[in-house]
Amino acid sequence: MDDTRGLDPDGTIAREGSPARVAPAFAPVVEAARARIAAGFGDALHSAYLYGSVPRGTAVPGTSDLDLQLVFREAVTEEQRAAARRMEADLDAAFDQVDGVGILSGSVHDALSERERHDFGFFLACLCTPLLGEDLADRLPRYRPTSLLARETNGDLHLVLPRWRERAARAETADERAALGRSVGRRLVRAGFTLVMPLWGGWTSDLGESAEIFGRYHPERLAPMRVAAAEGRAPSGDPGTLSALIDGLGPWLAAEYRAVHGEKAPRP
Repeated sequence: MDDTRGLDPDGTIAREGSPARVAPAFAPVVEAARARIAAGFGDALHSAYLYGSVPRGTAVPGTSDLDLQLVFREAVTEEQRAAARRMEADLDAAFDQVDGVGILSGSVHDALSERERHDFGFFLACLCTPLLGEDLADRLPRYRPTSLLARETNGDLHLVLPRWRERAARAETADERAALGRSVGRRLVRAGFTLVMPLWGGWTSDLGESAEIFGRYHPERLAPMRVAAAEGRAPSGDPGTLSALIDGLGPWLAAEYRAVHGEKAPRP
């Protein structure tokens, strides 16, 4: 484990990714994404970013997905969201080294707003690696591992649980359950980590490391958190495992989060 705990010398959270960390196996898909985004969105796009395991240099060919964040100059339109979904499918089909492509979209106004300063703003400044355009991190503050950051990043977990239950009930195939399991596992581990982040005093996005740090403070919940980390990396599609996370670990974690850090401000 890095003894800097993911912090710069001044105690603020260090940006975790870099273009230099992208492994050679993933360079072609990253370049294709850059070219297709620029051609597909033109001047409407302010900037684009990589995030996740690819810019952190921990991606595994054939297993890891490619995660992208687009930031538009104005509010995102349905046409732009539809174009991003088509781009996801096209890139996923064209490159065997990625197991799925995910593209998020937002606007400059949202990223720089007071409401999103410790959520979307933090995400761009610390967890995203610039791919195209002006880096909005230059217009955002430096962040520390505080209770405020914990609340604004994961203080809405209690609102997510019902949506997960609905998706689980609709899932008919192992692939559908696996896709949900990946999302559930990652979100629960990140919530578990940020629950204890101010106590630990640092930042990590590594799922395994996050689960173990959480377990230092809640050893009685470490076993299911390890299951969540495993599902986040390589989801099983098992309905029993999914149910245990959504109806077991999830409600406890949501209640503990609200008790410790409070609720995230509602979003429209």
